[in-house]
Amino acid sequence: MRALIMEQNDTGLAEPQIKDIAESDLPEGDVLVRVEYSTLNYKDGLCLSPKGGGLVRNYPHVPGIDFAGTVEASESADFKPGDKVVLTGWRVGEVRWGGYAEKARVKSDWLVPLPDGLSTRQAMAVGTAGFTAMLAVMALEDHGLSPEKGPVLVTGASGGVGSVATAILAHLGYEVAAVTGRPEGADYLKSLGATQIVARDDISETVKRPLESETWAGCIDAVGGSMLARVLGQMKYGGTVAAIGLAGGADLPASVIPFLLRGVNLLGIDSVMQPKENRLRCWKRIATDLPMEKLEEMVQPATLEELPALGAAILKGGVKGRVVVEV
Repeated sequence: MRALIMEQNDTGLAEPQIKDIAESDLPEGDVLVRVEYSTLNYKDGLCLSPKGGGLVRNYPHVPGIDFAGTVEASESADFKPGDKVVLTGWRVGEVRWGGYAEKARVKSDWLVPLPDGLSTRQAMAVGTAGFTAMLAVMALEDHGLSPEKGPVLVTGASGGVGSVATAILAHLGYEVAAVTGRPEGADYLKSLGATQIVARDDISETVKRPLESETWAGCIDAVGGSMLARVLGQMKYGGTVAAIGLAGGADLPASVIPFLLRGVNLLGIDSVMQPKENRLRCWKRIATDLPMEKLEEMVQPATLEELPALGAAILKGGVKGRVVVEV
């Protein structure tokens, strides 16, 4: 079978190669999946880099933290040959071989049945980015967010998670304010449903005041750092921020005042180790509440051969929307 495999050279750095591997080379697991589509996330860019981004433990390694396909063989009572399945997370593609190969062998507990109405290609247009976006929307709703509460801010809106979050929120009737550092991307974000474009420079700098005017009822934040600190001070009373990324840094130079005086909530969203029950709930919501025509507008098709260059580009913020890889 064909695979994109990372192998170390004489200097200890990893290089990507497209080569044939044997099915017996695959790791242990109780379900064998014929992979149809995978995708490209920021983590994949790290795994495709010469040092593995601190994620890859052993070489040779097959990256690809997401995949969707058809069960070819199963020792699990939960799946049978012919079932359509999707996998995100569980550190597949990081510490275990992932989806950048024509077959993958994994534990059945890591797989989710593909929801009715979704194709394997659409599932990978969603991928970890869309899965994370929907988890964030669900968390905000679970903490009382509804469209009549006011506008929702999405930071890093041109990226994979931000793009899908913008489309979902707009589809659900929310007023969406999209933050971007790319002025040329304003029309793209408006096409996804954003009603307001916020320039990154207008919200990225910290201010001395711990509280500013109450502006946002909710926020999905992919940036972290000083931008997240600034947003916390702009939240409405009882507003909630779902933190899903750290593109702007892992530090949080914030005050506790927004939490104490406005009852602001800060929720961490993890997509990797989510319990299966919540995964099933999330994928069901994706199938019903993510506008697929908007999703298609975000898609950039790719092949295994194109992934090394795309991996380098995504680390530099040079990939817009979602990359779908036909394996």
